[in-house]
Amino acid sequence: MSHLDIVVAKRDLERLMDRIHQIPDKKSPVPALANVLLSTDGQRQLRVAATDLYRAMTGTCECEVAASGSIAVPAKDLYERVKAMPDGPIQITVGEGSKATVKAVGHARRYSLHGLPGHDFPMLPKPAPDGNRWTIPVDMLALLMTRTHFSISTDETRAHVNSMLLEIRGNRMVAVSTDGHRLSKMDVRHGDLAADGVCRTFLFPLRAVSDLRRLLDQARSEKVPTFTLEQSGPCAFITVAGMQFSVKLVDATFPPFAQVIPASVATKVRVPRLALIDAVKAIQIAASDRTGGIKLTLVKGALRITSESPESGNAFDEVPVDHAGAEITIGFNAKYLLDVLSILLDDEVELGFGGELDPMMITPPSNDDTANYTAVVMPMRC
Repeated sequence: MSHLDIVVAKRDLERLMDRIHQIPDKKSPVPALANVLLSTDGQRQLRVAATDLYRAMTGTCECEVAASGSIAVPAKDLYERVKAMPDGPIQITVGEGSKATVKAVGHARRYSLHGLPGHDFPMLPKPAPDGNRWTIPVDMLALLMTRTHFSISTDETRAHVNSMLLEIRGNRMVAVSTDGHRLSKMDVRHGDLAADGVCRTFLFPLRAVSDLRRLLDQARSEKVPTFTLEQSGPCAFITVAGMQFSVKLVDATFPPFAQVIPASVATKVRVPRLALIDAVKAIQIAASDRTGGIKLTLVKGALRITSESPESGNAFDEVPVDHAGAEITIGFNAKYLLDVLSILLDDEVELGFGGELDPMMITPPSNDDTANYTAVVMPMRC
């Protein structure tokens, strides 16, 4: 194999590295997994790829190829050096011993990097040509993830909840997440996603959800309207804005989330969202550092928010609401309420109360058959 020798625009390589550099596993005992693979095939394209064996991302950009080849170099080191280059073309050459030189064309600045031969880099998964494939609006998946990512469990030992469930059934796409203390569910209608009537499910690990949110945000900033989703064997493949992201789906059973969502609530009130955020944040200051617990009390004409702590004292506030029924008091973790309230855009939210030991439902008044969101927060003693 000939030694790699290319010239690529800094802005193009930096754009690729910005999207890819977080995929490599810097702590892996396998050296190649901390690297990105740079390769050409003789055409006017540079291919950049990275994987941690569970996630993988690839992208291409135009370049001038003097000699084709490949090399794997440390992802973090290359990213930092590319960012430090002056604007303009960058030349990357590979000599003996897989030593790469990164030079700013027309300038004195240059770096050397010790890499690995390209053939030492792991093979990346590819979608099967006969796999299931969907074309979906970028804004749609971005909305589903925005409304559900925060309630994914961060406990990596519980794979079934350290993930987001994505379902495609009929003309609907549904995303659900839970950590056992709260649950978020977003349901969106779009065309005829599964015309064969078969419900297909994807269980995306939390790390992949974070990667996808960044990728979709970048696609939205570039006004890319759609992406493709493919399912092939144990992997899902997302192609958007010239990038392909693949992830090994979680092989576990997601909790029966429909059983967690109350079929009905005894009392429902509308509350100004921003006023409630302000009040909860104020009361949270005096809440117990250990539990973060606050109490919501529905009284005639108001929702009272209080906290009691032997260490930091008590706090009280209230928000006017249209309520003339019985008094209800329930304790909640303040952070869980704020997480939900902060991702909604409506001026008001609807709070659904049951008994003192029942979960609370939070929904936006804008819910309809096109887009429907429900959050459930479990009560706590405080």
